[in-house]
Amino acid sequence: MAENRHQALGLSDENVLEMFRTMLMARRIDERMWLLNRAGKIPFVISCQGQEAAQVGAAFALDREKDYVLPYYRDMGVVLTFGMTATELMLSGFAKAEDPNSGGRQMPGHFGQKKNRIVTGSSPVTTQVPHAVGVALGGRLEGKDLVTFVTFGEGSSNQGDFHEGANYAAVHKLPVIFMCENNKYAISVPYEKQVACEKISDRALGYGMPGITIDGNDPLEVYAAVKEAADRGRRGEGPTLVEAISYRLTPHSSDDDDRAYRERDEVDAAKAKDPIISFAAYLKEVGVLTDEKEKEMNDEIAKEVNEATEYAENAPYADAESALKHVYAE
Repeated sequence: MAENRHQALGLSDENVLEMFRTMLMARRIDERMWLLNRAGKIPFVISCQGQEAAQVGAAFALDREKDYVLPYYRDMGVVLTFGMTATELMLSGFAKAEDPNSGGRQMPGHFGQKKNRIVTGSSPVTTQVPHAVGVALGGRLEGKDLVTFVTFGEGSSNQGDFHEGANYAAVHKLPVIFMCENNKYAISVPYEKQVACEKISDRALGYGMPGITIDGNDPLEVYAAVKEAADRGRRGEGPTLVEAISYRLTPHSSDDDDRAYRERDEVDAAKAKDPIISFAAYLKEVGVLTDEKEKEMNDEIAKEVNEATEYAENAPYADAESALKHVYAE
């Protein structure tokens, strides 16, 4: 029997199966969105494929009853873990009136849902970082035991918002987890052309907080790191910078052709390390998942994605007049 790593982390067999199912759900919704986009049915896709392990592993380490997440545009795994549904994500893809993120006003990937404490992001990257710091400060002022979790790409770690947010959170010892999902490319710009330091986590030192680099393809390693960061935050020991190394398996978005800047061999090598395949292999090794159970799970998810697609495609668009809402005070 292989080493059971999840039990050592305090995770039950049910927990890890739910993690795997959430990763699979994110992948299947994403794949469907690409098909819909290529069929001319939805305008835009910005993908989570290859980063699901980091997203789901991290979100499972948080308290889904009280913590706040400020996801960046790829974080389908995070928002699914925090309670967003396949149907809601499809409504956003089709830009329908019932889209909980923005009522169809925003491109997909601008996640926001008040009831699940998912704080909306904006199109300029990294603005969510100082917002996460502000939510953590607000929580402290109100005496609440909450941690904020914010994600961003490695390109975003060069933005002023990241540096200001990190500095403020560290000075005031706020319970913020900064997680950089390093997928090696800021659109078409490779890591070595953006950052001179070896690791993004090296930047933590300048702000007086711990920084750690982990394998973003391993949801259990991500879970352990984020859990420790959350515990530190709750004890009043301040923020942590976590860098999860992964790889973006798709082009940057449905408007990008990544053949212009990435060799196919590199992408194929990354696909061979697909976190969904490796996590399934681990779960089978420790006897938690069988081929039958995996097939059953895939069939259930396919049904759910089909129903979500059908519902969203047939749902009404917002009234044209609603374009004027939320612009001026009414």
